[in-house]
Amino acid sequence: MKKEIALKEKYENIIVPALVKQFGYSNKMAVPKVKKVVLSCGVSEGTVNAKATQIALEELKQITGQAAAIRYAKKAIAGFKLKKNDPIGGMVTLRGEKMYLFLNKLIGICLPRVRDFRGLNPKSFDGRGSYSFGIKEQLIFPEIDYDRVDKTRGMNITIVTSANTDKEARALFEAMGIPFIK
Repeated sequence: MKKEIALKEKYENIIVPALVKQFGYSNKMAVPKVKKVVLSCGVSEGTVNAKATQIALEELKQITGQAAAIRYAKKAIAGFKLKKNDPIGGMVTLRGEKMYLFLNKLIGICLPRVRDFRGLNPKSFDGRGSYSFGIKEQLIFPEIDYDRVDKTRGMNITIVTSANTDKEARALFEAMGIPFIK
C-alpha cells in the first residue's frame, strides 16, 4: 500500500502544481487525473475450451487483485466458429487505490521487464485523453508463475483520464513516469 500512496501523493504534491503552471488552469480541480484503468483479455480458444477462459480470468484476478468479468460474443460469426453468447474473454476495471497500485506496478516493474522495450507509442491516444496499448504476454507481471502458465496470452490496457486533449493527457502520463518513445 505504501507505493500506491507514493504515486497518489506524487500526483497531488508534484504533478498538479506542475500542470497548473504548464497549462494555466485557474483551479487545481481542472487538472486532468486518471479516472480508471481497464484490462481486457481475449481468449480465442474459449469457444472450444471453456477452461481456457477460466484460466485467463484467474490470471487477470491475480494481476489486478480484483475478480474479472466474463465477456460474451454479441453475434455469431461462422468463419470463427463463434456462436452468440460464447465466452470470448474477460475484463477488469480498476478505480481508486487498486488503480494507483496497478499503475505503480506497471510503470516500475512490468514495463521494464518487456523484452526490447523502448517505450510506449505516443500516437495511441484516442483524441479525448485516453490511452490504450497492448501487452503480448502476461509473464511480465510478477504475480504470474511461469511454471503454471499453459499458454502466453496478451491483453489490452486502457488508461482513461479526465483530460480534454491528448496533449494534456500525455503531459500527465509523462509526469507520472510512463515511458514514451522519443
